[in-house]
Amino acid sequence: MASYKEIVTKAVVGKAKKTSTNEYLLTPEQKPDTILGCWVINHQFNGENNGGLVNLNGTFDINVWYSYDNDTKTAVSTKTFNYTDKMPVHLKDNTRLTNEQEIIVRSLKQPTVTNVSANDGIVRLNVEKELGVEVVGDTKIKVSIEEDEDEYEIITDEEVLNEKEEEAIDQIDEEYIK
Repeated sequence: MASYKEIVTKAVVGKAKKTSTNEYLLTPEQKPDTILGCWVINHQFNGENNGGLVNLNGTFDINVWYSYDNDTKTAVSTKTFNYTDKMPVHLKDNTRLTNEQEIIVRSLKQPTVTNVSANDGIVRLNVEKELGVEVVGDTKIKVSIEEDEDEYEIITDEEVLNEKEEEAIDQIDEEYIK
């Protein structure tokens, strides 16, 4: 009959991911004629417990390269944007999110500009990102313990010495003296 022991360990007790698209507005110094390119850099984020929900807080910079003055000059405009998203994370075993649990946030898809347009000097950008959250907390696992453990084989020093002597004798070259 096997007996069981419970081991308390850290494990992922909940996971979730969220894809979001948000619109951001950027006003460059000059009135853009044509948008030549845009990119998102310096994405930083974290997660924190907010009454059972995970608040995702982050920032990123958006760079917009554009032409102006009847497409004769170009410039790059940069702006830092902040965001906050709320994400419900369903935990296993009907547990609740607490401050003792660790929240790990990963960017599953880096923020990317999916649509951009310029109208009356204002640049409208749609940015899509996907963030994943893992909640790590204490959990218990049960392991089976065998009652009949195998006995150790007992080896004496004499047996070890006898084996070494036999190996040494086998290596002697009897033709050496002749």
